[in-house]
Amino acid sequence: MAVPTPRGTPGGPGTPAVPPELAELLYAQLERVADEVEEEVRRQVPEYARPADGAYRRNLRAGVVQALTLFVDRIADPCGQGASIAATYYGLGRGEALEGRSLDALQSALRVGGLHAWRLMARTAEELGLDTAAVAALGELAFRTVHEVAEAAAAGYAQAQARSAHELDRRRRRLLDLLLDDGPVSPETVRDLAHGARWRVPAQVAVVALASCADARVEDRLPAVPGALADLEARPPRVLVPDPEGTGRFGGRAFVLGLGGRPAAIGPTVPLAEAARSLRWATRALALMGRGVLPRQGVVRCADHLSTLLLHGDEPLLAHLAAHVLAPLDAASEGQRARLAETLLAWLLGGGNVPDVAARLHVHPQTVRYRLRRLEKLFGDRLHDPGTRLDLILALRAAPARAARFDGEDRSGG
Repeated sequence: MAVPTPRGTPGGPGTPAVPPELAELLYAQLERVADEVEEEVRRQVPEYARPADGAYRRNLRAGVVQALTLFVDRIADPCGQGASIAATYYGLGRGEALEGRSLDALQSALRVGGLHAWRLMARTAEELGLDTAAVAALGELAFRTVHEVAEAAAAGYAQAQARSAHELDRRRRRLLDLLLDDGPVSPETVRDLAHGARWRVPAQVAVVALASCADARVEDRLPAVPGALADLEARPPRVLVPDPEGTGRFGGRAFVLGLGGRPAAIGPTVPLAEAARSLRWATRALALMGRGVLPRQGVVRCADHLSTLLLHGDEPLLAHLAAHVLAPLDAASEGQRARLAETLLAWLLGGGNVPDVAARLHVHPQTVRYRLRRLEKLFGDRLHDPGTRLDLILALRAAPARAARFDGEDRSGG
């Protein structure tokens, strides 16, 4: 951003002149006035009431002196330019932003300093016997000077804030990439990067994987979680959440609204060094949501579906297990196969209690007994082998299509 170009004092018919000889007298008083202005700023602006030493004192002092110099220079040469002083205040504004001070504090300091300097110099003008028109012109010049240096400082402040925000975002993105990388990362490196990114290092984290959204207005939304590190340009978009077990982190309404209605999968809570593992599980859960294995809509927590994630960790092996252990069902007709699988899973999970199985499947107990007899013929003694029963549960739980209820089919028979 360019430094604002100072504007000269307007001149022309009707503009009262300020005697140029006043400038020489004010130059002689400049250091004394600067002392008083500096003290007044410290007294009235709390943000500047700090020990006056080192680089900070030099910067503040230079800013006061140069603003006063610009004012007196305008008296000596109304058409002169104060580009160098504007550049100084542009730098001062940048410095204030980088130190974390507010623009309000800076503007307050300029107003307080300008008003006090005007009072001191106006007193000198009155002592010289200047008429009221000349004193008024002097006042206009003083406040125009304050406006110009404030404008330059504000421009520098805005430029530094924009650059600082960009740099902070870059550092946080780099930190997130490092934390989500599969390679080992030293705690010292994490601490150094976190310090530069102004991010408090947590003990535990969880990573949220977000479904892509066709609506670009929703795409940029970020869940309302304090301290989160996000990369919404990644595929899938991901958000690293510090201290995820904190109150309301994932259960609060703000978090759900922040998702903009798109599905999301929350990885398990892990130590910070294992953030990549949380992302890996969240990404897997999101893929299973897209396939309908896990609920397609809303927010899915991996911690609530660990067995499903485990089963689908090696899908070719899972398919081989299902094909092997459920092979006896191939002897049944296609229409019977799904009903028998559904009944077998309910019976295995229900501990063999027929009435409970019937209630769960919304069928008559006699229907359950008929299907169990059919299953006994297909599987034989394997139904009573603990190892086979475990394999059957895994295979049936991983193949919901086999156990899905066929609505509209006759449930009074097999």
